[in-house]
Amino acid sequence: MQRLVFFRLLLIILGVVAFLMTPALIMALVLGEAARSFILPMGIMAVLMLPAVLIHTGPFRLSPREGFLLVFLTWVCSSLLGSLPYYLSPWHISFTDAVFESTCAFATTGGTTIDAIEALPRSLLLWRSLSHWFGGMGIILLTVALMPLFGVGGFQLIKAETPGPEKDKLTPRITAAAKILWFAYFILTLALILLYRLGGMEWFDAVCHGLTTMATGGVSTKNAGVAFYNSPFIEGVSTVFMLLSALNFTMYYRLFKGKFRDIIQNTEGRVYFGIFIIAAAVITCTLIPVYGSFGEALRHASFQTASILSTTGSAAADYETWPLLAQGVLFCLMFIGGCSGSTAGGIKVIRHAVLFKQAGNEIRRTLYPLGVFSIRLNKKLGRKDVVYGVAGFVFLYMLVAAITTLITAASGVDPFSAFSASLSILGNVGLGFGAVGPSHNYGAFQDHIKWLFSLVMIAGRLELWTVFVLFTPGYWQR
Repeated sequence: MQRLVFFRLLLIILGVVAFLMTPALIMALVLGEAARSFILPMGIMAVLMLPAVLIHTGPFRLSPREGFLLVFLTWVCSSLLGSLPYYLSPWHISFTDAVFESTCAFATTGGTTIDAIEALPRSLLLWRSLSHWFGGMGIILLTVALMPLFGVGGFQLIKAETPGPEKDKLTPRITAAAKILWFAYFILTLALILLYRLGGMEWFDAVCHGLTTMATGGVSTKNAGVAFYNSPFIEGVSTVFMLLSALNFTMYYRLFKGKFRDIIQNTEGRVYFGIFIIAAAVITCTLIPVYGSFGEALRHASFQTASILSTTGSAAADYETWPLLAQGVLFCLMFIGGCSGSTAGGIKVIRHAVLFKQAGNEIRRTLYPLGVFSIRLNKKLGRKDVVYGVAGFVFLYMLVAAITTLITAASGVDPFSAFSASLSILGNVGLGFGAVGPSHNYGAFQDHIKWLFSLVMIAGRLELWTVFVLFTPGYWQR
């Protein structure tokens, strides 16, 4: 009975993913594009999901083990299901490339294997943007709001999907929390779309860019990306919303509740904006001789800093032609990422803040061996197990990056490009240096490397623990 309920729940979640194709299907029918690309996967899931919805198995609460496995399978199966519109389209996208594109979308990685983006049908571009948007907040976070309808508790799904060092339950009911987060996400996306339209984008482009920017996905409907518009207004709006999207979404809940002191005292938020200001200032100073004015230098520096720090991976200029100091700062930002509890990827700012504070404690301990030192987060004492968890995560993160780099380099890619690609994929940035710079994409990589990257993207999106716990012997022991 327990296995039956588990697979029933998985089919329901995948049915929700298939339902998300509806706007793209409608556009394909209206524009006379290849609607079969969407009808077939939606039809398959409708047949599979129908008995799952009709069969009632009674109330069921997930254990941590089941939650981890369900989340992992959801992301893998959603990526495979989402790849079918690419593969079935008349544009001859291979199955490997289709899976890579779909995984990039759900993992909010701004990478692609497609050269002629503007040649794709609009319905497929819309599906690409929609899957980015829903992947940004999390498929599980979407479905957990619907779990009471099926008698399933959702906290273990949330815990597995967002395993950051510190998570605050916004309300006693996790379903209510999910709805609050989705409401904030939707309102910000709507505001961004309207601002893009005000900046001169067509409605279709404004919608697609709004969906992907809020998801920190970075993909575009144009081959040149945001640079196509050459608009300081659009780049400025994009910069602001990239930063907002990579901010912990519990901050918006506190803002709504008027808890301004909590926002001001938030350690991660202050460090996050501090990193952005310092990095943007350094890059601006190096770019003044390049662009000839402070305004132009600040425009490009702030956009690219926000893009890499938030792991959006969008490019408005070829930063590989910039001075080496500016490139070095951007490369360092790839090791940081956005805030926990956001749509961004990477190691996350809070983990760097914890390690920095702990490093200071160790220096003081050297001077005062009998002293007792603790870290403080949000003006409160931090738990010691948080430090251990952060240290373990960062080690595992760099280990995965190193192994991915070695395998990629063994396929014939130069070591720097291999390392840059590994960091970009693991951190869900999508953009990097060398072979994955702003003037390149992932199409040149061998197929087995693309499959490796797809798995690493999912692992990075789920912050490693959720995936790696499945490969431990203790997980499978009763």
